[in-house]
Amino acid sequence: MAALQDGVRRLRGYGVNAYLVEADDGGPTLVDTGTPWDADAIQTGVKRAGAALADVERVLLTHYDLDHVGGLTGLEHRGLDAPVYAADPDAAWTEGTDGPPVTNHKGLLQRAMGLLLDTTSLRVERVADGDRIGPFDAYRTPGHTPGHVAYEHDERSALFVGDLVLERRGRLRVSPWLLSYDTQAVTESIVDLADRAPAAELLAMGHGDPVREGGSVTLARLAAAATRRS
Repeated sequence: MAALQDGVRRLRGYGVNAYLVEADDGGPTLVDTGTPWDADAIQTGVKRAGAALADVERVLLTHYDLDHVGGLTGLEHRGLDAPVYAADPDAAWTEGTDGPPVTNHKGLLQRAMGLLLDTTSLRVERVADGDRIGPFDAYRTPGHTPGHVAYEHDERSALFVGDLVLERRGRLRVSPWLLSYDTQAVTESIVDLADRAPAAELLAMGHGDPVREGGSVTLARLAAAATRRS
Protein backbone atom coordinates (compact mmCIF):
# COMPACT_ATOMS: atom_id res chain seq x y z
CA MET A 1 0.00 0.00 0.00
CA ALA A 2 1.26 3.47 -0.87
CA ALA A 3 -0.26 6.89 -0.17
CA LEU A 4 -0.36 8.78 -3.46
CA GLN A 5 -1.72 12.00 -2.04
CA ASP A 6 -4.05 13.11 0.71
CA GLY A 7 -6.87 10.58 0.95
CA VAL A 8 -5.86 8.32 -1.96
CA ARG A 9 -3.96 5.07 -1.50
CA ARG A 10 -2.67 2.60 -4.07
CA LEU A 11 -3.32 -1.05 -3.25
CA ARG A 12 -0.91 -3.26 -5.19
CA GLY A 13 -2.06 -6.63 -6.45
CA TYR A 14 -0.54 -9.20 -8.77
CA GLY A 15 0.45 -6.86 -11.58
CA VAL A 16 -2.54 -4.59 -11.08
CA ASN A 17 -3.57 -1.60 -8.98
CA ALA A 18 -6.68 -1.04 -6.92
CA TYR A 19 -7.27 2.22 -5.06
CA LEU A 20 -8.75 3.26 -1.73
CA VAL A 21 -10.21 6.76 -1.55
CA GLU A 22 -10.95 8.06 1.91
CA ALA A 23 -14.07 10.09 2.63
CA ASP A 24 -14.35 13.22 4.74
CA ASP A 25 -17.50 11.66 6.21
CA GLY A 26 -18.67 8.08 5.82
CA GLY A 27 -16.63 5.11 4.70
CA PRO A 28 -13.93 4.90 2.04
CA THR A 29 -14.47 3.95 -1.60
CA LEU A 30 -12.66 1.04 -3.23
CA VAL A 31 -11.87 1.46 -6.92
CA ASP A 32 -11.47 -2.01 -8.49
CA THR A 33 -10.67 -5.16 -6.54
CA GLY A 34 -7.62 -6.80 -8.12
CA THR A 35 -7.32 -10.49 -8.96
CA PRO A 36 -8.85 -13.45 -7.08
CA TRP A 37 -5.51 -13.74 -5.24
CA ASP A 38 -5.42 -10.12 -4.02
CA ALA A 39 -8.19 -10.12 -1.41
CA ASP A 40 -5.83 -10.53 1.55
CA ALA A 41 -3.56 -7.72 0.34
CA ILE A 42 -6.49 -5.39 -0.22
CA GLN A 43 -7.96 -6.20 3.19
CA THR A 44 -4.59 -5.45 4.77
CA GLY A 45 -4.35 -2.15 2.89
CA VAL A 46 -7.80 -1.10 4.04
CA LYS A 47 -6.87 -1.99 7.63
CA ARG A 48 -3.64 0.03 7.43
CA ALA A 49 -5.70 2.99 6.30
CA GLY A 50 -7.59 2.75 9.58
CA ALA A 51 -10.75 1.10 8.27
CA ALA A 52 -12.28 -2.34 7.88
CA LEU A 53 -13.85 -3.92 4.81
CA ALA A 54 -17.23 -3.52 6.50
CA ASP A 55 -16.62 0.25 6.51
CA VAL A 56 -16.25 0.49 2.72
CA GLU A 57 -19.16 2.56 1.43
CA ARG A 58 -19.02 1.56 -2.23
CA VAL A 59 -16.99 -0.30 -4.83
CA LEU A 60 -16.44 1.38 -8.18
CA LEU A 61 -15.51 -1.00 -10.98
CA THR A 62 -13.83 0.47 -14.03
CA HIS A 63 -14.58 -2.68 -16.01
CA TYR A 64 -15.03 -6.44 -16.02
CA ASP A 65 -11.70 -8.26 -16.24
CA LEU A 66 -10.18 -10.95 -14.03
CA ASP A 67 -7.65 -8.52 -12.56
CA HIS A 68 -10.23 -5.83 -11.74
CA VAL A 69 -13.26 -7.77 -10.48
CA GLY A 70 -11.46 -10.94 -9.38
CA GLY A 71 -11.03 -9.93 -5.75
CA LEU A 72 -14.67 -9.02 -5.26
CA THR A 73 -16.01 -12.30 -3.89
CA GLY A 74 -12.92 -12.86 -1.73
CA LEU A 75 -13.45 -9.43 -0.16
CA GLU A 76 -17.13 -10.22 0.28
CA HIS A 77 -16.22 -13.35 2.24
CA ARG A 78 -13.91 -11.21 4.41
CA GLY A 79 -16.60 -8.70 5.36
CA LEU A 80 -17.18 -6.38 2.40
CA ASP A 81 -20.87 -5.45 2.24
CA ALA A 82 -21.24 -2.49 -0.10
CA PRO A 83 -22.98 -1.73 -3.40
CA VAL A 84 -20.90 -2.32 -6.52
CA TYR A 85 -21.08 0.20 -9.36
CA ALA A 86 -20.41 -0.77 -12.98
CA ALA A 87 -21.69 0.00 -16.46
CA ASP A 88 -23.44 -2.46 -18.73
CA PRO A 89 -22.66 -4.84 -20.28
CA ASP A 90 -19.78 -5.26 -17.80
CA ALA A 91 -22.23 -4.91 -14.91
CA ALA A 92 -24.28 -7.87 -16.15
CA TRP A 93 -21.12 -9.94 -16.59
CA THR A 94 -20.07 -9.06 -13.02
CA GLU A 95 -23.36 -10.19 -11.50
CA GLY A 96 -23.51 -13.26 -13.73
CA THR A 97 -26.74 -12.46 -15.59
CA ASP A 98 -24.92 -12.38 -18.93
CA GLY A 99 -21.49 -13.20 -20.32
CA PRO A 100 -18.91 -11.67 -22.65
CA PRO A 101 -19.49 -12.30 -26.38
CA VAL A 102 -17.65 -15.10 -28.12
CA THR A 103 -17.56 -13.07 -31.35
CA ASN A 104 -14.69 -10.86 -30.12
CA HIS A 105 -11.14 -11.99 -29.29
CA LYS A 106 -11.20 -10.15 -25.96
CA GLY A 107 -14.62 -11.59 -25.17
CA LEU A 108 -13.26 -15.10 -25.71
CA LEU A 109 -10.38 -14.33 -23.34
CA GLN A 110 -12.81 -13.03 -20.73
CA ARG A 111 -14.94 -16.16 -21.09
CA ALA A 112 -11.90 -18.33 -20.42
CA MET A 113 -10.75 -16.22 -17.47
CA GLY A 114 -14.29 -16.23 -16.11
CA LEU A 115 -13.81 -19.86 -15.13
CA LEU A 116 -11.60 -18.53 -12.31
CA LEU A 117 -14.26 -16.15 -11.02
CA ASP A 118 -17.10 -16.65 -8.56
CA THR A 119 -20.27 -14.63 -8.94
CA THR A 120 -20.76 -11.92 -6.35
CA SER A 121 -23.93 -11.69 -4.28
CA LEU A 122 -23.39 -7.98 -3.67
CA ARG A 123 -25.83 -5.58 -5.30
CA VAL A 124 -24.55 -4.32 -8.66
CA GLU A 125 -25.77 -0.82 -9.50
CA ARG A 126 -25.76 0.38 -13.12
CA VAL A 127 -23.61 3.38 -14.03
CA ALA A 128 -24.41 5.77 -16.88
CA ASP A 129 -22.25 8.47 -18.38
CA GLY A 130 -22.40 11.60 -16.24
CA ASP A 131 -23.69 9.86 -13.11
CA ARG A 132 -22.72 11.29 -9.75
CA ILE A 133 -21.80 8.54 -7.28
CA GLY A 134 -21.07 10.12 -3.92
CA PRO A 135 -18.13 12.48 -4.61
CA PHE A 136 -17.28 10.76 -7.92
CA ASP A 137 -18.36 11.60 -11.46
CA ALA A 138 -18.58 8.75 -13.97
CA TYR A 139 -17.38 8.92 -17.58
CA ARG A 140 -18.17 6.10 -19.99
CA THR A 141 -14.93 5.19 -21.79
CA PRO A 142 -15.66 2.11 -23.96
CA GLY A 143 -13.05 0.31 -26.02
CA HIS A 144 -10.96 -1.77 -23.66
CA THR A 145 -14.31 -3.30 -22.73
CA PRO A 146 -17.76 -2.13 -23.86
CA GLY A 147 -18.69 -1.00 -20.35
CA HIS A 148 -15.41 0.60 -19.31
CA VAL A 149 -15.80 3.62 -16.99
CA ALA A 150 -13.45 6.27 -15.60
CA TYR A 151 -14.20 7.99 -12.29
CA GLU A 152 -13.20 11.53 -11.31
CA HIS A 153 -12.98 12.88 -7.76
CA ASP A 154 -12.79 16.65 -7.89
CA GLU A 155 -11.85 17.33 -4.26
CA ARG A 156 -9.01 14.79 -4.41
CA SER A 157 -8.01 16.05 -7.89
CA ALA A 158 -7.90 12.41 -9.00
CA LEU A 159 -8.94 10.59 -12.16
CA PHE A 160 -9.20 6.78 -12.05
CA VAL A 161 -8.98 5.39 -15.57
CA GLY A 162 -8.73 1.61 -15.20
CA ASP A 163 -7.20 0.09 -18.33
CA LEU A 164 -8.01 2.94 -20.68
CA VAL A 165 -4.27 3.63 -20.61
CA LEU A 166 -1.18 1.78 -19.37
CA GLU A 167 2.03 3.17 -17.89
CA ARG A 168 5.37 1.66 -18.88
CA ARG A 169 8.81 3.09 -18.25
CA GLY A 170 7.42 6.52 -17.44
CA ARG A 171 5.20 6.77 -20.51
CA LEU A 172 1.47 6.43 -21.03
CA ARG A 173 0.31 4.00 -23.70
CA VAL A 174 -3.03 3.24 -25.30
CA SER A 175 -4.57 -0.08 -24.26
CA PRO A 176 -3.35 -2.51 -26.97
CA TRP A 177 -5.39 -4.58 -29.44
CA LEU A 178 -4.76 -7.90 -27.72
CA LEU A 179 -6.36 -6.66 -24.49
CA SER A 180 -9.13 -4.51 -25.97
CA TYR A 181 -12.41 -4.99 -27.78
CA ASP A 182 -11.85 -2.02 -30.09
CA THR A 183 -8.63 0.03 -30.13
CA GLN A 184 -10.20 2.80 -32.21
CA ALA A 185 -12.88 3.16 -29.55
CA VAL A 186 -10.13 3.25 -26.90
CA THR A 187 -8.48 6.18 -28.69
CA GLU A 188 -11.80 7.98 -29.03
CA SER A 189 -12.50 7.47 -25.33
CA ILE A 190 -9.08 8.85 -24.37
CA VAL A 191 -9.70 11.95 -26.48
CA ASP A 192 -13.23 12.36 -25.08
CA LEU A 193 -12.13 11.95 -21.47
CA ALA A 194 -9.23 14.36 -21.88
CA ASP A 195 -11.68 16.89 -23.30
CA ARG A 196 -14.52 16.48 -20.80
CA ALA A 197 -13.04 15.61 -17.42
CA PRO A 198 -11.94 18.40 -15.06
CA ALA A 199 -8.23 18.95 -14.56
CA ALA A 200 -6.75 16.41 -12.15
CA GLU A 201 -3.28 16.09 -10.71
CA LEU A 202 -3.47 12.34 -10.09
CA LEU A 203 -4.02 9.98 -13.02
CA ALA A 204 -4.51 6.50 -11.56
CA MET A 205 -4.48 3.54 -13.94
CA GLY A 206 -4.78 -0.19 -13.45
CA HIS A 207 -1.31 -1.11 -14.70
CA GLY A 208 1.86 0.86 -14.07
CA ASP A 209 2.79 3.76 -11.83
CA PRO A 210 0.15 6.48 -11.39
CA VAL A 211 0.95 9.99 -12.59
CA ARG A 212 1.01 12.08 -9.41
CA GLU A 213 1.35 15.54 -10.92
CA GLY A 214 -0.17 16.95 -14.07
CA GLY A 215 -2.21 13.83 -14.76
CA SER A 216 -4.73 15.53 -17.01
CA VAL A 217 -1.97 17.24 -18.96
CA THR A 218 -0.26 13.89 -19.50
CA LEU A 219 -3.54 12.34 -20.65
CA ALA A 220 -4.15 15.23 -23.06
CA ARG A 221 -0.72 14.72 -24.59
CA LEU A 222 -1.46 11.04 -25.15
CA ALA A 223 -4.82 11.96 -26.68
CA ALA A 224 -3.15 14.34 -29.12
CA ALA A 225 -0.49 11.78 -30.08
CA ALA A 226 -3.05 8.99 -30.49
CA THR A 227 -5.20 11.21 -32.70
CA ARG A 228 -2.27 11.94 -35.00
CA ARG A 229 -1.53 8.23 -35.36
CA SER A 230 -5.12 7.17 -36.04
